[in-house]
Amino acid sequence: MTPRIASLTRSTAETSIEVTINLDGSGQADVSTGIGFFDHMLSHLAKHGVFDLALRAQGDLHVDAHHTVEDCGILLGQAFAQALGDKAGIVRAGSAVMPLDEALAFAAVDLSGRPYAVLDLRLYGAEVGGLPPDLFAHFFESFAAAARANVHIRTLAGVNDHHKIEACFKAFARALDQAVRVDPRRKGDVPSTKGIL
Repeated sequence: MTPRIASLTRSTAETSIEVTINLDGSGQADVSTGIGFFDHMLSHLAKHGVFDLALRAQGDLHVDAHHTVEDCGILLGQAFAQALGDKAGIVRAGSAVMPLDEALAFAAVDLSGRPYAVLDLRLYGAEVGGLPPDLFAHFFESFAAAARANVHIRTLAGVNDHHKIEACFKAFARALDQAVRVDPRRKGDVPSTKGIL
């Protein structure tokens, strides 16, 4: 099988980001965005998706974290799309439910080529790990658009916002892991009646 690896860079007046993703990795993460809690969430994405992820970002954090989080979502989504190529032989869709103490999250992903994000994260505090809660939804929206994926993520239960968003990232990672797996029964066929994704 051809290695499913992508390395991309993105530089704007607001951010400079480098990412490498190996979809057939072992869950290794080397992440530095200048935002500790966001690094923690991206590391969960690698660990629980069993991807190898290297990501370095320098952003205008003196303004706020918005551009850094958004652009990481864009570049990471683009890297997933590039690593998947024509998506021949993959499972295509996946879903997962993940608990973390009192919190419970659900995620479903379809690598359909049709970008859409439906999110109900239920983060009610003023901040989570120093970030405004809406930035997490924006990350998932940016990823979905760039990866051309249909993404649904919902918090099903929980009180603590840290637990809720961590459960969401872990569920998202496990759903992605299912979706990108190669199904040998397909024998390289694209998983769509249209013939392309």
